[in-house]
Amino acid sequence: MINNFYFSPAAQGGGGKKEINHMTETHSIENPLEYAAEIVGRDPFATYLGIEVEEVREGYARCSITVRPEHLNAVERAHGAFIHAVADQAFAVACNSTGVMAIAVNFTINYHASAVDGEKIFAEATPVSIGRKISVWNIAVRGGQDRLVATGYGTAYHK
Repeated sequence: MINNFYFSPAAQGGGGKKEINHMTETHSIENPLEYAAEIVGRDPFATYLGIEVEEVREGYARCSITVRPEHLNAVERAHGAFIHAVADQAFAVACNSTGVMAIAVNFTINYHASAVDGEKIFAEATPVSIGRKISVWNIAVRGGQDRLVATGYGTAYHK
């Protein structure tokens, strides 16, 4: 193994670091769905925000979060950075579910509607193209009644 991954104490519920080995010498992932859901899906920032990984399949992820007062902007709507964070998390989990470690190199987002306090929003990431080193993804963020909140487009580099 060439790389070790750690859950933060907060992600574990306290008590130090837990070593998790998922990588082989070629950066391929031994159990891609577990790696995507448990390591990428529970990164410190996503854990801090409260983003949940609801579903992971090879080349697909769905993440969700409920908008809280601290996520609002000055006009009492979910802040764009908050919406971007859940979209980016679905993108990260999906592109790391393919069997090779992936790192984002670009992410573009367009906002179509607002989300309000107490609303649960969902981000789904699906592939446009998965190559040997580069993958491209569509991400849709939806709110209540399946309303389209944002769309994103991400590119990942696979090590």
